[in-house]
Amino acid sequence: MNMRLKLRETAAVAALLVFVTPGLVAANASYAHPLDPLTKEEILQTFEVLRTAGKTTRDSRFSLVTLQEPPKLDVLAYKEGVPFQRSSFVVVYERTRNETFEAIADLRSNRLTSWKQITGVQPSFLLEDAEILQRAVRADPRFAEAMRRRGITDLENVGIGDWPGGYFGERQGQDIRFRRAVFGYRDAKSPASRPIENVTADVDLNAGKVIRFIDGDIVPIPPSGAGPEALPPEPGRERPKPLHVVQPEGPSFEVRGQEVRWQQWRFRFALNGREGLVLYTVGYEDGGRVRSVLYRGSCSEMVVPYGDPSLGWFFKNAFDAGEDSMGRYAAMLEPQQDYPDNAVTFDATLASEQGDYFTIPRAVAIYERDGGLGWKHWDSGRNHNESRRARELVLSWIATVGNYDYAFNWVFHQDGALEMEVGLTGYMDTKAVALKKVPDSAHEHHVPDLMYGHLVAENLVAVHHQHFFNFRLDLDVDGTNNSVLEMNTETLPPSPSNPHLNAFTMKETALRNERDAARQVDMAASRRWTVINPSKKNTLGYPAGYTLVAGENSIPYAAPEAWIRKRANFLNAHFWATAYDPQQLYAAGFYANQSRGNDGLSRWIETGRPIEDRDVVIWYTMGITHIPRVEEFPVMSVHKAGFKLVPNGFFDRNPASTLPR
Repeated sequence: MNMRLKLRETAAVAALLVFVTPGLVAANASYAHPLDPLTKEEILQTFEVLRTAGKTTRDSRFSLVTLQEPPKLDVLAYKEGVPFQRSSFVVVYERTRNETFEAIADLRSNRLTSWKQITGVQPSFLLEDAEILQRAVRADPRFAEAMRRRGITDLENVGIGDWPGGYFGERQGQDIRFRRAVFGYRDAKSPASRPIENVTADVDLNAGKVIRFIDGDIVPIPPSGAGPEALPPEPGRERPKPLHVVQPEGPSFEVRGQEVRWQQWRFRFALNGREGLVLYTVGYEDGGRVRSVLYRGSCSEMVVPYGDPSLGWFFKNAFDAGEDSMGRYAAMLEPQQDYPDNAVTFDATLASEQGDYFTIPRAVAIYERDGGLGWKHWDSGRNHNESRRARELVLSWIATVGNYDYAFNWVFHQDGALEMEVGLTGYMDTKAVALKKVPDSAHEHHVPDLMYGHLVAENLVAVHHQHFFNFRLDLDVDGTNNSVLEMNTETLPPSPSNPHLNAFTMKETALRNERDAARQVDMAASRRWTVINPSKKNTLGYPAGYTLVAGENSIPYAAPEAWIRKRANFLNAHFWATAYDPQQLYAAGFYANQSRGNDGLSRWIETGRPIEDRDVVIWYTMGITHIPRVEEFPVMSVHKAGFKLVPNGFFDRNPASTLPR
């Protein structure tokens, strides 16, 4: 997958360019808050602590360096200006010994406080892994022979992409670190790679050797110009007249370090190398008091399973967070394209895998946008209108992982709702086939090349696949002692009290333990889930609550016994609720790379911990099934999906009813 390789090369270059500009970096220098991300000085200090302790060398590689988040109770009790603990968490990989370690460095005392080996795991992939794969494949004579069989002698024009090989019960994947190579052809006429089918190579990344090379049946390579490159403007298509968003008096929000204040909302944010953007300590000011809503929210994991069983595709089930650490692939946002004129941007500083730091300029954007009609009522009797235009605050970042680009927007609404908006765009992953056009009989008869995808260009099929996102939402609704309710709506049967058969009701069911709380979306029941604080009630007697309202979703189409369902076991339910555990951050487990399904949500709920009147975390799995269309080629328009957290009994009235005109 050459797009993935290109991304890695770009990130490697970016790692050499160190920028110190206003934004996230500058805001962190004063340690304004315990949840501030690590500064460049703290990152370098972390590496020095490890070297001084004799734990790392120049050959050590750092899969993750991030803030060791303080205990939740300490954060909630924090008072501005009071000193607090500051530590970093590190995952260290020793390639020569194939060993993984976790470390915690105390940045106040400048010493190592924890060092332990984690056996039987592989940390997420490194940029260096892609380089090793390239060298190993090009040095293997089977590569040249496979290309010769396809009439290719200019090997410099063969692109070698890399994919995680996953785990499928094979002995090979149990004790080595490996990556799987796929191939495409690129020349001067085709800036984008044209897929070379039925050739794969598994590379032992520590030995630097190809350990398995598969050369299957030959499929014609698509012609020049068939790749997913952008097209020039068509004749007669004029550029629209300028549209600028201006705020003459400046933005309505205020940024204090990592804290943002807008309307009644208060929240913090940070970007780390694994999850990307994390939302912290979200609260809403109500009656002069900030009431807590969400302690921590993030995309904990995402996986993209493809539906083609052929030798070059069956393994394509990428965990973009757990295997590839999508946070490090945060895009440098382009002004007026990725965000509007009125945005304020922030840089993000991350640790490199070789013991340095790099900064991504404009990694995060915050801006206000028009929210359409907020509310309205025309009183015909009085000939009087009351309308309010809504405003929204958007906290945005984009991750480019391989051929896909994922735009994540946290959207804050004036009525107390908090929305996650995901935009999927980029290029579809394509497969070479013998077909030049769809046969007239394609819809009546079995056409092998179209079983697992749709033709989008001559000899090119975009393969069916799915995108699954899991969001970890540590809701603290007006405090940490919460419970979870499921709401189902149903038609009432005929009865003397329902003579006209129009009655329906909504039933609430308390989810009492973790096992009971693994639930599916049910459109027929208009199913929703509400996190409540039983001890905090509004003036009408309803407990303070926030309801998760699902948007587009899907079920996984891989069989329940498939390895991807075992490894990404969060796919087995749309909704989960667990007892709060600060170690349980990622829905597929901490070490998803080459995992075997022995960690993650399905494992955590086996003990059935109680979740009533205590600190609980909810997890939402959102699935998008992508059946490609020719109109999504060569580049995909943004497809939007998401969910909302809406207040339910949290307020005494609609907060937007008090909006000034």
